[in-house]
Amino acid sequence: MKKLILVVALVFGIGIGVNAQTKPAEFKFETETYDFGKIALNKAAVYTFNFTNTGDAPLIISNVETTCGCTVPEYSKTPIKSGEKGFVKVTITPVGAALPFNKQITLTSNARQTTKVLIIRGQSVAGATK
Repeated sequence: MKKLILVVALVFGIGIGVNAQTKPAEFKFETETYDFGKIALNKAAVYTFNFTNTGDAPLIISNVETTCGCTVPEYSKTPIKSGEKGFVKVTITPVGAALPFNKQITLTSNARQTTKVLIIRGQSVAGATK
């Protein structure tokens, strides 16, 4: 009976050790903030945040939320394997008054840090862009 308990404990310990050495999925963004500068009202502007999965497990983005309806996200929907690249493309169309803006794009994923926040900023203006 003691040998059985010892064998089970040994197998269990090895299993924990193997799992502890694998790194979960992890984002490595080229940049996490982007400044659009000046954008004309009612004119769309686009920026793509690129990232690499630096973890060992496939990275799966389950949700992307923005702080207002004027910002529309697109993102890699398939799992991003270790070492591969993915994207979060953000389109903003300022409406209303000409004002500065600072918007958050919140990603939910299976990464080690399950929530990641990207930031876009700029200023909407009447007329021409930068």
